[in-house]
Amino acid sequence: MDLNLVGKHALVCGASEGIGAATARELALLGASVTALARRADALRAVVDALPNAQGQRHGWLAVDMRDTVALRAQVDALAANAPIHILINNTGGPPGGPAQTAEASAFEAAFAQHLLANHTLAQAALPGMRAAGWGRIVNVISTSVREPIPNLGVSNTVRGAVASWAKTLSRELAADGITVNNVLPGYTETGRLRQIVGDRARSGGQSEDAVIDAMRRTVPAGRFADAAEVAAVIAFLCSPAAGYVNGVSLAVDGGRMNSL
Repeated sequence: MDLNLVGKHALVCGASEGIGAATARELALLGASVTALARRADALRAVVDALPNAQGQRHGWLAVDMRDTVALRAQVDALAANAPIHILINNTGGPPGGPAQTAEASAFEAAFAQHLLANHTLAQAALPGMRAAGWGRIVNVISTSVREPIPNLGVSNTVRGAVASWAKTLSRELAADGITVNNVLPGYTETGRLRQIVGDRARSGGQSEDAVIDAMRRTVPAGRFADAAEVAAVIAFLCSPAAGYVNGVSLAVDGGRMNSL
């Protein structure tokens, strides 16, 4: 199986922690040069300093807020001018919880900008390098809510679905250029986002966080939460040459939790 990413440059968003940081490591292990992107420069520096670097790779980082699409485009254009991007991992923190019916319009607008518009901005900046190489990978880390909406995550459910539809459309437009576009749908994964969801559910339900965690685990046939590295391994596979004929899919990594096909 060809998993070799030597000579490829990957831009990994949300790479300061969790699934993003784990993905940066997995791609580096396969030989890619990695640029880690997030808001916190200190955290990014630590992630990049710890990346494997045994095959002449050149790793780096960009500290930028994905909600600021103007600054995001400027910084990534500058990056791509010096190091064309072959792999783009779109990944960012989820919107605050709460029901859709009480959410302000501004909450939807903010989430739309942070997720779909930021993803689109990054894809447009990366596409010239991918087309020049005749090879590219775009993987969007979204949520199982694109198939089964998650209670009390109204804004997130809405925007994640929009990202999935955008990605499916893009996958058909770019396939002839040797570029694949896929989505990974993480289930319950040991990340800061999961801790936020647990805290929200505990407060709204008047339960302890331990009770919430136990209830969540009982819904997963695997009986546990995922480690971020397990999700990252699937993302890395989709970025590999071996996955060249996988395009336009939304792949759940959820321990079998979802009931839908």
